[in-house]
Amino acid sequence: MYLFDIFRSFLPMRNPIGFGASDFIIFTIAALMALLLVAWAWLKPWIKQIAERTWFCIALLFALPILLRLTLLAHCPVPGGTGADDFSYLLLGDTLRHLRLANPPHPLHQFFEQVFVLQQPTYSSIYPLGQGIALAFGRIALESFWAGVLLSTGVFCALCYWMLRAWVPPVWSLAGGVLAVLQFGVLNPWVNSYWGGAVSASAGCLVFGSLPRLRRSPRACYGVLLGIGVVLQIITRPFESLFLTAAAVAFLLFAFRRHLLTAAKPLSITLAVASAGILLTALQNKAVTRSWTTMPYVLSRYQYGVPATFTFEPNAVPHAPLTPEQELDYRAQAAIHGPETDSLRSYLSRLAYRFRYVRFFLLPPLYLAIVACFLNPRRANCAWAVATIGLFALGTNVYPYFFPHYLAAVSCLFLLLTVQGLANLRMLISKQILLLCSLSFLFWFGVYLSGNPKVLPAAEYQSWNYINIGDPQDRIAIREKLAREPGQQLVFVRYSPAHRFQEWVHNAAEIDSAQTVWANDLGSENNLLLQYFPHRKAWLLEPDLRPPALNPYETGSGAFLRVH
Repeated sequence: MYLFDIFRSFLPMRNPIGFGASDFIIFTIAALMALLLVAWAWLKPWIKQIAERTWFCIALLFALPILLRLTLLAHCPVPGGTGADDFSYLLLGDTLRHLRLANPPHPLHQFFEQVFVLQQPTYSSIYPLGQGIALAFGRIALESFWAGVLLSTGVFCALCYWMLRAWVPPVWSLAGGVLAVLQFGVLNPWVNSYWGGAVSASAGCLVFGSLPRLRRSPRACYGVLLGIGVVLQIITRPFESLFLTAAAVAFLLFAFRRHLLTAAKPLSITLAVASAGILLTALQNKAVTRSWTTMPYVLSRYQYGVPATFTFEPNAVPHAPLTPEQELDYRAQAAIHGPETDSLRSYLSRLAYRFRYVRFFLLPPLYLAIVACFLNPRRANCAWAVATIGLFALGTNVYPYFFPHYLAAVSCLFLLLTVQGLANLRMLISKQILLLCSLSFLFWFGVYLSGNPKVLPAAEYQSWNYINIGDPQDRIAIREKLAREPGQQLVFVRYSPAHRFQEWVHNAAEIDSAQTVWANDLGSENNLLLQYFPHRKAWLLEPDLRPPALNPYETGSGAFLRVH
């Protein structure tokens, strides 16, 4: 039972102690700060002992975000995928689960057209391999694609601690790992969708954790870890891997400017390992597009006009017929790109707009720590970290869209700047900042844990959290209904003219053997698919009705007429 349930009301005159809502919050913060001050003398040696136990901390930070997210399953269930990106990544994971890089095209592929998925020359996702490998591992090991998301998130949080150990003392490394759990580990979009972020972020941890270790001791094992980090980034975010590689090269050239030969062996190993990323990319290209040098998303851009081109390029022109949903997505991306190529003014304006996304990587109290970072007499590390983040920001700014996972590889550098800044502040201030960050997380975590429908809407508008709540689109209910039906199912999806972006047509890597096949409603052409799948029970789904309607399919059923 919550304290507010005991007092029944936030109104001062309607509870026993005369507190309003803000009074409760202020009193709680003050009490916890006082408790922290009193308990710090006992906590400090205990925390120091834990922070120095490297493998214990790695295991703790790996398990903590997973366990915390699992406690929310009652009100925040396993994500089921809601959009084109999710479904394309799920297809990639399912394809890799079958130990192949691409799937043969379906003879009736026109029924299965969806955004960000190729139908010719192969039936394949357009995305790089990295996130798909994580999803496939989760599906193989634990029978859940989302398990791959959770596991990669745990690995990322653990690697944050490992990376920081190369830069700061153990206590601050542990603090940074805990901050990673609070910011990225439970309520973050990376955990609650299939787009990913943690795999690229783990790549950044491996690279930025190996560099200072190589500087101190140019051992082969650090060269291997550096190479693995580069490979992960290449096969997850190929474009951003250019910036990660440039930052690493700049660091190494400066670190070994006087004795480059001493690092020749580990760096040659790094190059050998990193070449595997290029090889894997080429193999995927060949399997999916039938060309060693044509990437899947490049072919998608030629066929469907999406993803959007860079801002210094003209808009893409589709060369294949588009479904209404594909046409809508193409027009939306073309509008974001704009009719003209970039100018310096538009580039700088877009860059300034994106500054707000720093909040995705930092809880509000940590902005003070970023400022304090530059009080450190060892300012070179801070300057290099800021320059690296700036390189990513400037480089990704030539793409018209922006999502935080474009900068995932430098997530750990935000944490590095944070903990170095906290170390520069007086311990009393640092403890208070960390406490406020913890309270911020615990507040929103409690909101989701409570499942209170009167409180949950606040999370959508008052925080950067993203987590699936309940079943707002009835996707879970519809899937469960289909799963209860005997035999295999065929679902024709009929969108309304007002349909916008929430896609339902998505399929497994092996369409013909799937329990449920989802198909675009093509009117009279549907008979072709009905004849192809004579033993499947056919359904008509109208997802734009409220609630969505799933009914047995009747031959000759007309266009979307009902408006609710």
